[in-house]
Amino acid sequence: VQLVESGGGLVQAGGSLRLSCAASGSTFSFNSMGWYRQAPGKQRELVAAITWGDGSTNYADSVKGRFTISRDSAKKTMYLQMNSLKPEDTAVYFCNAAWVGPGIRVNSWGRGTQVTVSS
Repeated sequence: VQLVESGGGLVQAGGSLRLSCAASGSTFSFNSMGWYRQAPGKQRELVAAITWGDGSTNYADSVKGRFTISRDSAKKTMYLQMNSLKPEDTAVYFCNAAWVGPGIRVNSWGRGTQVTVSS
């Protein structure tokens, strides 16, 4: 599956952005999607994830109540609505699609989109 992110940019603290991730290829190749981010000098971390089938979600504690992950199955697109952005949200945001099964995880990654939050 190929993934293409869009929607990043520069925003002031307190502002909002919406990221999109469009998937091409068969949806049978993944059953979970998520957003990860990586700030300079830091490890990549999970921001939010969504199970493609039932839409269940989970979030990093740092973004709970501010970010919302969603998907449009018909469009094979995932979104991340980011509100009340903080400077510490500045990072490259990566889209992930994964096939997750017992003892196995096969990942696909997008190239990333930069999000910069100014104070």
